Formats: sequence, C-alpha cells, structure tokens
Amino acid sequence: MTMLEIIEKKKLGQELKEDEIRFFAEAAARKSVPDYQLSALLMAIRLNGMTDEETTELTLAMRDTGDVADLSSIPGIKVDKHSTGGVGDTTTLVLAPLVAACGAPVAKMSGRGLGHTGGTLDKLESIPGLRVSLTEEEFIRQVREIGVAVVGQTGTLAPADKTLYALRDVTSTVDSIPLMVSSILSKKLAAGSDAIVLDVKTGSGALMQKLEDSIRLARMMVSVGTLAGKPTLALISGMDQPLGTHVGNALEVKEAIDILSGRAGGDLREVSLTLGGHMLVLAGKAKTHGEAVAMLQQALDSGAGLRKLKEMIRAQGGDPAVCDDVNRLPQAPVKKTLLCGESGYVCGMNTMALGSAAQAMGAGRLQVGDTIDYAVGFVLRVRLGDRVEPDMPLCELHARTEEDAERAEAAIRRAIHFCAEPCERGRNFYALVSAAGVEML
Repeated sequence: MTMLEIIEKKKLGQELKEDEIRFFAEAAARKSVPDYQLSALLMAIRLNGMTDEETTELTLAMRDTGDVADLSSIPGIKVDKHSTGGVGDTTTLVLAPLVAACGAPVAKMSGRGLGHTGGTLDKLESIPGLRVSLTEEEFIRQVREIGVAVVGQTGTLAPADKTLYALRDVTSTVDSIPLMVSSILSKKLAAGSDAIVLDVKTGSGALMQKLEDSIRLARMMVSVGTLAGKPTLALISGMDQPLGTHVGNALEVKEAIDILSGRAGGDLREVSLTLGGHMLVLAGKAKTHGEAVAMLQQALDSGAGLRKLKEMIRAQGGDPAVCDDVNRLPQAPVKKTLLCGESGYVCGMNTMALGSAAQAMGAGRLQVGDTIDYAVGFVLRVRLGDRVEPDMPLCELHARTEEDAERAEAAIRRAIHFCAEPCERGRNFYALVSAAGVEML
C-alpha cells in the first residue's frame, strides 16, 4: 500500500478501507510521507467527501496515533463538553464547576484561542498562579478529589491532528466536514470521557455561518461519536453576537465569577445552564433536562458552583481570592467608555470582526508565538434588538494604550449596526441533534 494509491482512490470518489485510513493517519502522525501527498489526500477528501463510516474510521485512527487517557479510576460517568468556537463564549468556566457541584465529574481538556475565537486555557491563565499543564496523574487525582479539572491537552494526544490541521490551514480544506469532525472528535475521544455534549455555533462569529451547514456538521459529529461508542448530542447555538457581554481573557473570567456569584445573568448563563443540563442527564444525575437545570440553578443559588470554582483554582495553583475580589484579576491601564452616538435599534453585529478587534488589542495571538495580554478587551453594553439613544453606553474598552483603544473603537463601531425600525433579538438555540435525529427549537 502506498499514499499514491490511496490518493488515487479518493480522487475517484471511492470509499477508503480501514487499513488505508489508518495508513494515512499514521503517516500524518509520524510524518513518514511528504506534506504534498498528505495535502493531496486532504483536497481529495474536501472535494469528494467521506461516508459516516469512513469519517468514524478516520476519527478513531487519528485518536489511536497517540495516547488515550484512562479515566476509569474516576467514579461515575465522565461527560465532556466541546464548543466549535465563538466570541465571549465562557460556558466552560460557568458550567464545569456547576456540573461538578451537582455530583457529575468533569475531567476536561481544553484548548487555546484560535483566530478570532477565545480559548479556555488562556482565560484560566489570566488567574494569577493558575496552572493548566498537569500530568495525567495530577489531572485524575484532582478530579477524584474535588470533582473537576480543566487542563491543556498533552502533546501526545492525537498527534496526527496536529500535522493535518496545519496543512488544512494552508490548503483551503479547513471547511471539510469530515476533516472537521475527525479533528474535533479524535481529541475528545482521546481525552477519555464517557459521553460528549457538543455546542455547535452558527452565525456571523461561527466557523459555520449558515444554519444548514451547522446542522450538517452536528449530525455527522453525533453520528461518529455514537458509532465510536460514546453517547453524543449537539446543540446548535447562536453566534450572531458575542455570547457573553465581556470579551477578553480576564474580563471573561470576571463575567463567569459574576454569574456564579449571582450578580449577572443573560445569554451566557442561559446557554451554560442548558448545556450543563444535558451533561447531567448523560451523566445519569437527572432523568430529565428540566430536572437537571433545576439542580444547576440550586447550585448557583446556594453558592456551591462558586465554591467549586474556588476549589479548582486552588487545586491548580491559582489565587482563589479572585472569586471574592475580581479586581485581583489583571487590569488594563486604559479604560474608555464609548457612547452609541445615535438613536435606533441594534440590528446587527459582525461577531467575527468583534472577536478580531479583541485579538488585535492583544487578547489573542496574531502569530503562534505572540504573548497574550490577559487584561485587554471590552465589555459590550448593548445586545441585538436593544433600543439605544446617543448618550447610552455602547461598550467599555480595556486597552494597553490610547492608540490601541482608538483602533479598537473604530473596529467595534464598524462591526455594530443600527437601524431605525425594531428588529429581532438574537436567538440562543436553533436545534438539538441526537442519535434520534434533529429537533428544531
């Protein structure tokens, strides 16, 4: 068997066999064939697609190129949550401690920011002293002892994906659904959880901006997860505006703490409770989603969720006092409030542009080796459908310099659109996708 034979077969639209797919995955992980041959097969897959069975085999083959975490020593059903990426999406920092406070173990491996989207690890590292690099032994012990850990993925987790992702980025094959599914799920399956809840974004800030494409991606991920023996479901959630009001690493941690403290609510809390409810059902802690959400609300109202976040921060070497005094988080030297400047309604947001504005301020990386400024970002004071007046606040900038603030102001004003007539408010959920099919919400 050679890579050339496999490329030829997929070029003609034929279905690849398990041994051919595993040959490809191993070649990517070991870099035993030239990049141009791997790229040729990626393009053939992008143009001709893969069956669910092929995509499942590719996912499992990529998983098996590296270590697979063994979480069997942690009692209970471990449920993971994965988002396809968005702006102001801080659900993990809200739902992980809440779900753990309800008795379901949360052993979560997360990633860093990518492009205009934020990363959970970068947000956590804005907490002074907090470590996201734990050994597998430390990771498992922490979940056994306090019920929750959120850490970085090890370098030996699905190494084939590291090679293929870099090639997809430069060969215009990022939008291939089989390649997206295998990339996401190979890492999720390698992380060792028993069941998976997926948050698939749709809208102007999402990887898939059309609802039908988001549903197609969710259906395939659910199918592959199920075929791989992991109960899997997906929610299609809206990303036509930032999910939370805070965008930027320390600012997003502050918003999560504000929600867990009962000082804030809004769309971020609703989405976190909805996703967390499905996690509790899959973990066997509740029979219905309604019962699960009620459990999470009780953990919120009683302060149990905030206490669990403190435990996690302390266990990972961070300063738990940030949960009592958010001013202990990094603070930007320049703060500036922008006013709306006109009357009307907020009728549209370019959410990707808003995420890029925060990235350009230093909240994300423009290049791989860039250092993040944890303090910078902005707080939006308007939501889709809001009525505004000229003297109402539009957002609050947190910047390194006055020049950064001026550039961010221009980008944010370009990204938020006003109109004279009332318009619809943003939707949080569009569909629930399970092994039984698609339920529009």
